[in-house]
Amino acid sequence: MLSKSYYLILIISVVIGISFWIGFNVNLLPTEASINAPIYDELFQILFIIGLILFIGMSLVVIYSLFKFRKKGDQLGDGIALEGNLKLEIIWTVIPSIIVLLVGIYSYNIYDRMGGMNDLNHHHEMSNTSSEKIWAGITQSSDNASLIKEPSIEVSAMQFAFLFNYPEGDFISGELHVPVDQTTSIKMESKDVIHAFWIPEFRIKQDIIPGQPTILNFTPTKIGKYPIICAELCGPYHGGMRASIIVENESEYEKWFNQNNKTKV
Repeated sequence: MLSKSYYLILIISVVIGISFWIGFNVNLLPTEASINAPIYDELFQILFIIGLILFIGMSLVVIYSLFKFRKKGDQLGDGIALEGNLKLEIIWTVIPSIIVLLVGIYSYNIYDRMGGMNDLNHHHEMSNTSSEKIWAGITQSSDNASLIKEPSIEVSAMQFAFLFNYPEGDFISGELHVPVDQTTSIKMESKDVIHAFWIPEFRIKQDIIPGQPTILNFTPTKIGKYPIICAELCGPYHGGMRASIIVENESEYEKWFNQNNKTKV
């Protein structure tokens, strides 16, 4: 007859196998539309698998306990308490600690690959004539660091809207238009309270804090119209603070820009 240890190892293996299969075959995220999206999705996939292992495993333990330790017909009390199991306490302390440590290290690596550790301030010192501090956001993945340029679009966040200023064309738009497969650099400022600039399909989100201009760089990879959402509670109409980003091919973008350009002679 097979031992309990064999069945335990078998069950754990099945749980891990099912979790990995679901993690690699079920996609819960929206469309990938920027070069940073696949990098972020790696982290989400790992966290999703870990969460599945914990959820399925704990569900099985609860179901097993319901039958194994259910009240017997002649039982009056709660039974003998389980205490003083040093081995069990060490296991459920050490394993989660190792998981959290590894996830933290991996998260840092993902953030660095997305450009979160790149320093933008020195790049903008020459163009920034005032004494304001430029706060770095996500810059770009390190492989594309050489493509970073001066901000071409200025984003103003206010209760309860985003406005997009194109200095080169001297016009303001309620929609953000950008060319596909080209690095776009935006400078974001808040006119009142803390807001957040979030594009789910790009996997980028950056807080916009009053008095702290923020630079954000991204490269869209798929033509389409995507929502821009304020992800920071900013007032009673926070839920309605939305805009759109229109990703176009270069010719369509140039056509739209020229139609709105006020500087052309």
